[in-house]
Order: sequence, then structure tokens, then C-alpha cells
Amino acid sequence: QVQLVESGGDLVQPGGSLRLSCETSGFILELYSLGWFRQAPGKEREGVACISERPATVIYSDSVKGRFTISADNAKPTVYLQMNNLKSDDTAVYYCAADSRSELCGSWYYGVLEPREYGLWGRGTQVTVAS
Repeated sequence: QVQLVESGGDLVQPGGSLRLSCETSGFILELYSLGWFRQAPGKEREGVACISERPATVIYSDSVKGRFTISADNAKPTVYLQMNNLKSDDTAVYYCAADSRSELCGSWYYGVLEPREYGLWGRGTQVTVAS
């Protein structure tokens, strides 16, 4: 059974850090494109970061570049999102996603960090940045 389960969301002050985890099961992590997306109230879901091994690719949205780091541990198998220097604009529900097209992450043909291209989703975890 394919599952993605996010955890690690919390209330944090501006400038603080959080690490989100996405535990996966039912598929081979290193063969997939893996992504983190977020959706704030009243806004569309947007891509935050993606990672793939085949080919080796890591992509970040401009809004989080230099502050967030995506990584994957194939042995666990879990996907992480380390978030530093958090801002109020980062407040959103964060979703983990995966797709069997390993070339999807970084593919301009499909639209980089396009949520509609990812076929597997978790239920999300809430991140709130406020003082």
C-alpha cells in the first residue's frame, strides 16, 4: 500500500527553524521524483522543492532558495524538508508528494514544481510562523 505521511509541522517564531518529515511506504524512493508543496489559506498549492536521483536533481522555488533544504533517506525511507529563517509568508499546510517519473523534478517540459504532475500525496502538516 502506497503511503506518504508528513510530520513535524508546528508553530514557530519568525527566524526559527523546523524540519518536516515524510515517511513513505509501498514504493522505491530512489526511483521517484519527490517534492514538497504548500498551500496557504485562499491561495493555490505551490511547489517548494523537489529531488530526484535519476537524474540527480534538486530544485527550489525562488521564495525558499537559500533557506530550505530537501533531502531523502532511501533506507528509512523518508523525505525531509529543513526550513531555516522562517518567515510569516511560509505559513501554510505543507504536503509531501511523489511521482514515478524520476525525470519529473527539474523537467521544464512538465512544468517545474507543478503540483498537478505529481500522482501521490500525503495529507499535509501545518506550519505556522508567528510571534
